[in-house]
Amino acid sequence: MSTQHDNSFFGHPRGLSTLFFTEMWERFSYYGMRALLILFMTAETTNVVTDAAGNPLRDNPGMGLEVGTAAAIYGLYTSLVYILALPGGWVADNLWGQRKAVWVGGWIIALGHFTMAAPTLTMGAVQGASADFTFFLGLVFIILGTGLLKPNVSTVVGELYPEGGARRDAGFSIFYMGINIGAFLGPIVTGWLGEDHNWHWGFGAAGVGMVLGLIQYRMGADYLGDAGHLKTGETPEQVARRSRTFFGVFFAALAAIVAFGYLVSNGTIPLTLTQIASYLGSAVLILVALYFVYLWTAGGHTPEENKRLGVIFWLFLLIAVFWSGFEQAGTSLNLFAQDLTNRVVFGWEAPASWLQSVNPIFIIILAPVFGQLWVWLERRQVNPSIPMKAGLGLVGLGMGFFVLSWGAANATPDNLVSPAWLVVTYFLHTAGELTISPVGLSAITKLSPERRVGQMMGIWFVGAALGNLIAGLVAGQLESLAPFALFRTVAMITGGVGLFAMLAAPGVRRLMGGVK
Repeated sequence: MSTQHDNSFFGHPRGLSTLFFTEMWERFSYYGMRALLILFMTAETTNVVTDAAGNPLRDNPGMGLEVGTAAAIYGLYTSLVYILALPGGWVADNLWGQRKAVWVGGWIIALGHFTMAAPTLTMGAVQGASADFTFFLGLVFIILGTGLLKPNVSTVVGELYPEGGARRDAGFSIFYMGINIGAFLGPIVTGWLGEDHNWHWGFGAAGVGMVLGLIQYRMGADYLGDAGHLKTGETPEQVARRSRTFFGVFFAALAAIVAFGYLVSNGTIPLTLTQIASYLGSAVLILVALYFVYLWTAGGHTPEENKRLGVIFWLFLLIAVFWSGFEQAGTSLNLFAQDLTNRVVFGWEAPASWLQSVNPIFIIILAPVFGQLWVWLERRQVNPSIPMKAGLGLVGLGMGFFVLSWGAANATPDNLVSPAWLVVTYFLHTAGELTISPVGLSAITKLSPERRVGQMMGIWFVGAALGNLIAGLVAGQLESLAPFALFRTVAMITGGVGLFAMLAAPGVRRLMGGVK
């Protein structure tokens, strides 16, 4: 990379700006669509947009699904996004390189959003409601594309800093800001278009955002130098042979999954989506547990490494519990914002999805504060251990749900509550996220045996996937539980696990063998 570009983006390689805006627009599209997802699926097929006074303005039909079914779809979608990051990373490392994986993944994501924006084909029924084929096909495209893009754009960022060190950490901090700017802007644009005008306009806007990211990614590719190119050391023929094998297996598996989905949709296989999500969650947990048993018994690790692997498994469980509560933001909290929150400002009702932008704003504000807080505590030798921080993160999450359960106690469609309840909840959730998520991610790299770092990072993604899946299943309980009861239950579970984690932290810390 030429010297003239080395310090032209906040003192960092110019290629960082290329990746900053690529990820910003990708997160714009992802969080913009996610903010609409549960609202669109549960909106009546005869849905009419009204003004703040209740006067009808225009038709904006949704899918008319029950909350339980819609939440299961949401959980399956968000969990598969994380699970597909594992083969997405493998494709980049062994077949394409990260640069090509990001490019192809981005176009598949855009195709998915535009497919969702064109509701022209329908299939059977999903528990009594007409199922939009293009909607589900769009979700599949977005899952596949995000699996290619999400893990690999971060890898390219790291390759811009071969020297490592603090400058690399600072570069990732700037990159993280791009993520949250996109996450803030996405729901604002898509929410206004989707809720106030037409759901499919919102999905289309998410696709436009992804295309803008791809355009600037291509225009700024020269600034990336050699970062992200395939580096297997093998001949093109060897790579091509492995590629044919992989994609043969991949498309066979995809065809089997599509056939299974079709048989479920027409009732040939008598399974509900909620049951499928439950079975998938159980299978993921069992497979991860068996994998760790294999590592402990036949992985060839030293006793010290086995202890650290035990800590990673513990963190996997805690992060799954954390995301199972935190990801209620896109489901139960989003429905609470729509149905029981007063969003009228000067006679105009703001879209419910706009409240999805509160967390990214708090991330942007609080991330530097927490970063400095850990440094300040470390200087005074009172910095909490990694297991203690994980427990604190869960307690913060539980406190947020306790606040919202209090606010929701007397909420009814005729007695809407202030959005301040949700804002305070998101503040506490953000504090919990900054305590457990980046700290835990760093801990994985420190605790993993050298030859298992990539696999353990994959386990971290799987923990997030499991949490997202559980989040969808928990949100489905809104069909039988009042919101305040659901939020109180989640608060007690997440807060209780957090307190237990804090009590167990000294013992877990001893297993870390001096790793800080």
